[in-house]
Amino acid sequence: MNRLVIPVAAAVLLSATACGSGFDDRQAAPRQQSGGPAELQVLMASSGDAETNAVKEAAAAWAKTTGGSVVVTPAQDIHQQLGQALAGSNPPDVFYVDAARFADYASVGALEPYADKISDSADFYPSLRETFTYDGRFTCVPKDFSTLALIVNDDLWKKNGLTEDDIPATWDELTAVAKKIKGVTPLTFSDTRDRVGAFMVQAGGWITDGEQATGDSPENLKALEYVKGLLTGEQAQYAKALDAEWGGEAFGKGKAAMTIEGNWIKGAMQADYPGVAFSVHELPAGPEGKGTLSFSNCWGIAAKSRNKAAAISFVEAMTKTDQQLAFAKAFGVMPSRASAKDAYLKEFPGDAAFVNGADYAQGPVNAPKMDSVLSDFDANLQQLATKDPKDILARLQKNTQSALG
Repeated sequence: MNRLVIPVAAAVLLSATACGSGFDDRQAAPRQQSGGPAELQVLMASSGDAETNAVKEAAAAWAKTTGGSVVVTPAQDIHQQLGQALAGSNPPDVFYVDAARFADYASVGALEPYADKISDSADFYPSLRETFTYDGRFTCVPKDFSTLALIVNDDLWKKNGLTEDDIPATWDELTAVAKKIKGVTPLTFSDTRDRVGAFMVQAGGWITDGEQATGDSPENLKALEYVKGLLTGEQAQYAKALDAEWGGEAFGKGKAAMTIEGNWIKGAMQADYPGVAFSVHELPAGPEGKGTLSFSNCWGIAAKSRNKAAAISFVEAMTKTDQQLAFAKAFGVMPSRASAKDAYLKEFPGDAAFVNGADYAQGPVNAPKMDSVLSDFDANLQQLATKDPKDILARLQKNTQSALG
């Protein structure tokens, strides 16, 4: 009988962390499953019931087809639980891996590099393949993705006498239109690299090139100086300055005419601010052209899995175009396969700006041991309006070089 249950208590997990030396026991050969149908353990970081139920349904369909069984466990804290589990001898076979944590896991050999065994693996967007590549090898396939775009409050836009022609396509146009908006904050966004970083990409910069620290660059300086100018010139404010936890909240409450957010804002607006009419546009281009950030998880397979062949079969099923489109309809994610783009946009035409961003998106920092460096960078970005961008970037450079060794 096929199983689809939610077991696993936190008490059985070890106390190692995802980035620690607990992975050093990986040299012990993984136990091989005895004969019979595969029994897969899947650990997911769910966005809610819709995602959990959709993955359960898809997993049950795979199990019925293969004769295997699947245990699907929505994690309470995916980073803690996965780190502890991977440090042990019997981790889940398949699990979500946040792009921001991918390098930590890959660098210690915790992930099976299986991606080239998935059918038409070249169909995944190049920017996403790069995000999940370590030491030159495409390791795990992205399950879906999101990007940042410019969200415009249509009513506030019209109230300020603005039209579709005024949607900013460049930094200069963004500054100019922001100065025309009265009565509310023109633009708001969160105060971390996950939003400010988009400006760095638009200027041609980023934090690392995968191997070397690149934070202290003229390109990044130009980006931070521009953002600082928006903040001090009152063309923009961080969301927290508007008594909001994130840009979508400030935007939904009508405190800002524009925000920079990902496609998850659609669900939030529908749930919390259904009366607010808004439109989605690509982010304004910077000195080096268009730029945005992407956020994704991959389907990780444990290097210690007893069921690697079945795990690959499972991921294959989860990432078929039709299945990705079903996930998109169920819980609002965007397919990671380029071949699904046209069908997705036919269903969700308003998401074109988000999907188009895949062609020029920058993924999270793809290097291990960077958590504390990035947290420190965020803390400094939060004080950008009063700090010297040169000092912020010099500190970022020094800390990154230290972390990369």
